[in-house]
Amino acid sequence: MVDSNLFLPLTKKELDIRGWDSVDVILISGDAYVDHPSFGISIMGRIIENEGFRVAILAQPNWRDDFRDFKKLGKPKLFFGISSGSMDSMVNHYTAAKRLRSTDAYTPGNVAGFRPDYATTVYAQIIRNIYPDSLIILGGIEASMRRFVHYDYWKNKLLPPILYDSKADLLVYGMAEKTIRSILNIFKEKENPVPENFHHLNQIAYLTDNKENIQDKCLSLHSYKSCLESRKKFSDNFITIENESNRINAHILLQQVNEKYLIVNPPESIMSQEELDAVYKLPFTRLPHPKYSKRGDIPAFEMIKNSVNIHRGCFGGCSFCTISAHQGKFIVSRSEKSILDEINIISKMPYFKGHITDLGGPSANMYRMKGKREDACLQCRKPSCIFPKICMNLNFDHKPLITLYKKASALRGVKKISIGSGIRYDLLISEDKQKSKDYELNTYTDVLIRDYVSGRLKVAPEHTEEHVVKCMRKPSFSVFLEFKRKFDAINTKYHLNQQLIPYFISSHPACTSKDMQFLSTKIKRLQYYPEQVQDFTPTPMTLSSTIFYTGIDPVTGQKVYCAIDMDEKKRQKNFFFYYKKS
Repeated sequence: MVDSNLFLPLTKKELDIRGWDSVDVILISGDAYVDHPSFGISIMGRIIENEGFRVAILAQPNWRDDFRDFKKLGKPKLFFGISSGSMDSMVNHYTAAKRLRSTDAYTPGNVAGFRPDYATTVYAQIIRNIYPDSLIILGGIEASMRRFVHYDYWKNKLLPPILYDSKADLLVYGMAEKTIRSILNIFKEKENPVPENFHHLNQIAYLTDNKENIQDKCLSLHSYKSCLESRKKFSDNFITIENESNRINAHILLQQVNEKYLIVNPPESIMSQEELDAVYKLPFTRLPHPKYSKRGDIPAFEMIKNSVNIHRGCFGGCSFCTISAHQGKFIVSRSEKSILDEINIISKMPYFKGHITDLGGPSANMYRMKGKREDACLQCRKPSCIFPKICMNLNFDHKPLITLYKKASALRGVKKISIGSGIRYDLLISEDKQKSKDYELNTYTDVLIRDYVSGRLKVAPEHTEEHVVKCMRKPSFSVFLEFKRKFDAINTKYHLNQQLIPYFISSHPACTSKDMQFLSTKIKRLQYYPEQVQDFTPTPMTLSSTIFYTGIDPVTGQKVYCAIDMDEKKRQKNFFFYYKKS
């Protein structure tokens, strides 16, 4: 068994072994503790440790009893950092049909029931009750996407910002490495700081009773009360929030919430390659904590343990996706050396059998891509660099990926590399023949399909009907068909028997049952038999969810059909399974 002292302390016994009578920071997570850079709470913990502070992890505490789990590590000297885990707890718990899931991939044994609904809020309220004077900082995907007034699909109503009900002091949104270091620096410089001492930091949100000192510097959103009274005003808010989320130089945003005012400061500056590389140099064990050894595998870890994240961010801007709102649309890539060093570390892990299962990220093929002219990007507020067409300023050169794949494949101990992340095939189908040649799009496509597909290549056309994919901010289905022709031709050329696996969504705004009937007919002609498909689930802070709640496209102001009835959603999803009908 791996020595538990190599991990951040998870139990009182591990604190005692270290001779610690207290810690500086306690991080609470709805996930089991996996000391791996794919898990945000582990990154935060290792950064705090690296800055010279004592940090402990409180993973999946029991919220149903007398709260002894929340007391076992004591009160931290500095703050509690609280996250629901790697997923929004409601997405983790419920299907699109609002049925309770029976599994949880972030828990040993894939067992459900180890975190509450609205986990971030529940944890924060418990801590506020036990330790009323402690500083509480929220982070992670649930806090990030619920930082403004938002639509909650499971309660089917607008909720106030998560700070309001949770009673926390601060919220850090997005990828928080730079912000957490800024917070820690204030603790180094100032004895017993109060929440107000952090209010100037970037990528921070907080509630205040008084807006007088800041309102002149802010863009004001419609208030919570106004949004409850007018869906149009909630829809208008989305445009402002999305525009500011996609800007390099964003404004402070202000939103009145009953008697309080929410202040959301602009994002931190984009991480440099060196800063991102430094994160992956931290001393992760890359393993689940030994405490879980008798409880079964953690599926989320099993899925990523032999994969490498090569970049952050996504400039796809899909209507239903939270990635750009959380990670940003600007790509931050790791250096080749950092990536190859990580592969070497994986190759020495006892579980490694020679197969790297992914070199990817939010998308497989956005590595090192960015605007050719940075001054143009500074002015840009568009949510996507590739919809409705590829931006003229985008450098989508695939040569760095080809080189990376080649170098990674040559490493000792690596027998096979597969690309497991989804491919943005619209980046590979360019009408500009010169760019296609300069950026080696055909070469990349050939190399990818010939050498780096493990039998199945995942892509996401999402739908077949033009008006539906337009609402999704996805390319025309004809682009998928063109990529499929290339895929089939390359397989024939090299005598390969591989599958192209398209992912589709039913019940997305603008999609009717008739549209699903057309989709069913088209995929039947292609001889696709989908078994794992997605019924649209509205999640906070996405364009699709805003349309679902309001029935209005906030960009055009036009009404949009939405399948809001559960029976209608079920009928739409059933069209995927045409081949099961007698």
